[in-house]
Order: sequence, then structure tokens, then C-alpha cells
Amino acid sequence: MNEYRGRADSDLVHVELTDYERQVLKQGLFQWGGPASLKDAMAIAMGFASKADFFAVAKELEARLEQQAPLRRIDWKRVLLATEIVFMSDVVGAGYEWETVTGLDDGETLRTLRGLQVRLINAYAVPSWTA
Repeated sequence: MNEYRGRADSDLVHVELTDYERQVLKQGLFQWGGPASLKDAMAIAMGFASKADFFAVAKELEARLEQQAPLRRIDWKRVLLATEIVFMSDVVGAGYEWETVTGLDDGETLRTLRGLQVRLINAYAVPSWTA
């Protein structure tokens, strides 16, 4: 049986996060308004309608993360992707300045992201095929 059958991007999913994981993901959204240079094309690539849509939705997602509330499957995917890009890329993200602008250790952030990649796949995985 397909374990993903019946899952939709709009399903709400609660994921228990540590305080540090929550902080990394919140900063992953917040930093797009700082040293990162978000353009419409990047916002669209991350699953948002536009740069304006990203900033409108990001505020809500930051609040939901802070409240430890469930997110839609699509939002777990978008939060993780936004964080991965803004953390790693010095071209469009915080990159080298991550530690300076967030106060979060680069090495610990990388380990945290690797752990989140493994844990969050079940929160956002919705295959485009049916069995």
C-alpha cells in the first residue's frame, strides 16, 4: 500500500521541533528581508506566487513556527527550501554572513538542517503518482 495515498499539500501536519530547529527555520524566512536579495523569480522557485507573496506568507509561517502550530505540507516544504537557500547561498542568501546576522553557529545550523531534511520529508512528501 502507498503510505502517501490521500495526502494533499493542504493537509495540516504537526512536527515537534526543538527550540533551535524552530529558530533556524524562523531565521530562514526572516533573513530574506535582510542581507538576502529576494527577487520574484526566486520566490516563485520556492513555491510562492511572488516576492510580495513570500513576505506576506513568511510572517504567518514565522508566527505559526513560534506558536508550535501545525503547517500545511506545502509550507513545510517552502520553509525548509527557503532556509536551505538563504543559509547556503552567498549569491542570493545570507551565506557567509549567516552566523553574523542570525547569531546561529554555522556548523550547528548545518547539522540542524541535515536533521530537518530527514525528519521533514514525511511532513511534506506528497507524490505526484498513484499506486
